Amino acid sequence: MSVALTRSRFTNALRCYSNYALSRFGLVRITHMPTFVSVEPANVCQLRCPECPVGKGERLEERGERLMSREVWERVLEQIRETAHTIQFYFQGEPLLHPDLPQMIREAHEAGLYTIVSTNAQALTQERAEALVASGLNRIIISMDGLTDETYNAYRVGGSLEKTKAALQYLREANEKLKGHTVIELQCLRLRTNEHEWSQFKRVYKQLGADRLVFKTAQLYDYSNGHPLMPSDERFSRYEKGADGLYHRKSLRRGCLRVWSGVVVTTNGEVLPCCYDKSHTYAYGNIMTASLKELFANDKARAFRKDALSENPKICQECWR
Repeated sequence: MSVALTRSRFTNALRCYSNYALSRFGLVRITHMPTFVSVEPANVCQLRCPECPVGKGERLEERGERLMSREVWERVLEQIRETAHTIQFYFQGEPLLHPDLPQMIREAHEAGLYTIVSTNAQALTQERAEALVASGLNRIIISMDGLTDETYNAYRVGGSLEKTKAALQYLREANEKLKGHTVIELQCLRLRTNEHEWSQFKRVYKQLGADRLVFKTAQLYDYSNGHPLMPSDERFSRYEKGADGLYHRKSLRRGCLRVWSGVVVTTNGEVLPCCYDKSHTYAYGNIMTASLKELFANDKARAFRKDALSENPKICQECWR
């Protein structure tokens, strides 16, 4: 099953698109609920990726280490099950560090939601792979940014390429054993350190155990004077050199459907406008003290969406949607 298309979900999605279309003409209103939600099972990670706030330790210092509680999870699921069609089990931390992740996925699956997990795969054992497939997980994204130890560890600092490769095989074997339908997606960041391997990725991803391959441009933080991870070909970068000799983010189409259609719920229940609010700057409130319906349409949410139409918020200036 991909997603259960119910009347309430169809009606909610129609209202979402209608409200977004009206916003392009200056009328900002919310008469719908999120059509998708990202939840953060864990805000910690085993790796120290150089361009990740968690990898650099920023989130841990500010928020403290935690896993999403059963209470927060049940409140999220209860409030989205009738109107949302998709739930993503990832934000900034490593979701497989939550011991109850397969059970959470199973409950979302039984509610008719399309389920997605994104992981560095370091904790993905054979047993864990079978539990994920058995849960009804629709898609799992495996991050692997190199085909050798040198290229892989250039970004996935502290990780093991061999563990990642083994995880891909565990998932393929679990699908075969359990007659599962979990789509295995291999994701590779386009970096200068691995650009010589891009064509090889295209040749070997199925042999590695993946069903599909996705290349993704990398978000960099200190890029104005260039960056050692920035691809040499600007076509595969989010940044381009300007007449002033400095690098700038490439211009994007204004307006963002995602802040009309979805939210992020963090481990402690904070509701954020999108996955680019990594510092929780624009939080609408907390799902443990107000309903998601109230938070999604409150004054903070309305103000953020109005500003997002012109890309005023800083997180919109860094976005690559």
